[in-house]
Parts: sequence; C-alpha cells; structure tokens
Amino acid sequence: MIENTLSQFELFLESDYKLVEKELKYRKLFKDDILLREGEICKSLYYIQSGSFIQYQTKEIEKHIIDLHIKNEWFVNHSSFIAQKPSSTAIMAFEETEILELSVNSIHKLIETSPVFLSLGKILDQARERTLFFDKCFSPTDKYNYILKNRPQLIQKFPLKIISSYLKIAPETLSRVRSAH
Repeated sequence: MIENTLSQFELFLESDYKLVEKELKYRKLFKDDILLREGEICKSLYYIQSGSFIQYQTKEIEKHIIDLHIKNEWFVNHSSFIAQKPSSTAIMAFEETEILELSVNSIHKLIETSPVFLSLGKILDQARERTLFFDKCFSPTDKYNYILKNRPQLIQKFPLKIISSYLKIAPETLSRVRSAH
C-alpha cells in the first residue's frame, strides 16, 4: 500500500521503500481518540491503513469539519506541520483506526539520505490543495460534485451531518443538492 501511494510522486527504488519502512511507526487508535489536539504542534505525517479521521475546529461548542481522511490516504495538519506552530484544529479517529506515522525528524533523516525524499512534500501539497478548494466560494452543488468525482468514499463512510459540515453547507442544503442528482 505505501509503495503504491509513494510511487505516484517519484520513481522510488526498492531500497528507498525499505528506508521509509524503517522510519514508519505503527499506531492503533480507537473511536473518538484524539490524534492531535488544538494547540499542539503537528510533528508527523500519517498514512491510514484502516479506519478514518475527522479534522475539525471547535467554535463555541460545535465542531466545524475542516477535512476528512480515509483508508489509503496520507494526511497531516498542514499549517501546524509546516510552521511547527500550535494547531488551530484537532484530528480525531472517527472509528477504530490503524495508521503509520512518519515524524518530521524521520522525514529530515530520509531527505539527508536521498534527495528523492524531497518528493514527500508533494503529499503535503495535495492535502493543502484539497483544503484550499473548500475555502473558496464554490456553490454547494460544485462542492458535492467534487466529492462525488474525487472522493466518493466519503459519502459512504461519513454521516450526512459530517459531510454537510465539511462542505460548509446546512444539512438541508445538502439534502436538496443530493436529491437533484
């Protein structure tokens, strides 16, 4: 699995995969376990082997979904990870999960070993681009169509209340958009 996701970024050699595997740390989390709290610094890049995560920001007493993460995806709290500053969001396991963790120190170690590992930055760019897309002013239909086209597994994995928060639209609006399809 890791080899498939890494191979899309650069031509990794078998020896490169072995170096990455040595640096990966396996973790198991249970439903509602917090991987990253608001105010903590994100010090790792994560790969989901099984399960899913919600990245959210708490405003008043409500959770506002920033991003959703599912099996076979890399994810990170981009701004906290890049700047090594406290996170304004939290990451919570939506269900029992198994992840592989690659720390910032491990990434630096890999980059020192071979420049091919600079391509790991492309994983970060993909996560950032997805988040930026939803920060732009697109119509609810455009947002929903984006998910249907690019990440249809989200619709199957998460309840509509979470999907509507992720799309930043009311659940009623999501219902209308879905019925139009």
